[in-house]
Amino acid sequence: MPKVTLDLNAFRALASDTRLDILKSLDGKKLSLKEISDATNLNKATLHEHLSKLNEAGLVKKKSREGHKWVYYKLSWKGESLLHPENTRIVVLFTATFVILWAGIIQVFLYAKEAATNMRDNAYYAAESSTLDKGAGIGNNSAVPLPAEGVNYLSENSMLPYIAIICFITFTIFLCISLWRLWKNRTPKF
Repeated sequence: MPKVTLDLNAFRALASDTRLDILKSLDGKKLSLKEISDATNLNKATLHEHLSKLNEAGLVKKKSREGHKWVYYKLSWKGESLLHPENTRIVVLFTATFVILWAGIIQVFLYAKEAATNMRDNAYYAAESSTLDKGAGIGNNSAVPLPAEGVNYLSENSMLPYIAIICFITFTIFLCISLWRLWKNRTPKF
C-alpha cells in the first residue's frame, strides 16, 4: 500500500467521519451542495461548515462561475491522491514513459544527423578524389584523404541506434505497465 503524507491541516480536516464520507461521495464527481446533502443525509448548514474545512485543508475545490448561483465541489489533486494514492504512481510512470520516448526520438534524430554529415563528407571526398585523378592536383595527393573502399555513412562505433532501440523497447514496456495499472485501478474501491 502506498504511503500518504498529510500535513497538520489535512489531518485535522480528516479527523471527522462525516468529512471522510463527504470525500467519498465526491470521489470522481462534481456535486452541488444539495447533491452532497442528499448523498450524506446532512443539512446544508452543517455540510457547508465541513466543506469549508475540507476546502481550507486543500482536499476539496470549490467551483463557481460568474453569473450562476450554483456552486460545485470536487476533490482536489491532494484529495484524489488521498483516496487513490496509486494514481500518483501511474502519473509518474506515464511521465517517465514519455520522457523515454522523447529520448529515443532524439537518438534517432542524432543518428540521422550523423548519417547525413557522413554522407556529405563522403561525397566531398569522392569529388576531391575525382578531380585529383583528372590531373588537377597531381603531386599533391596527400592533401586530400580518400574515402575507404565501399561507402560507409556511419562511424563504426556509433551507439545511437542501439540507444534508440533500447529507449523504444523500454518505452513499450513502461507503457504496457502503465496501461495495465490504469486498467486495474479504473474503478473506486469503496
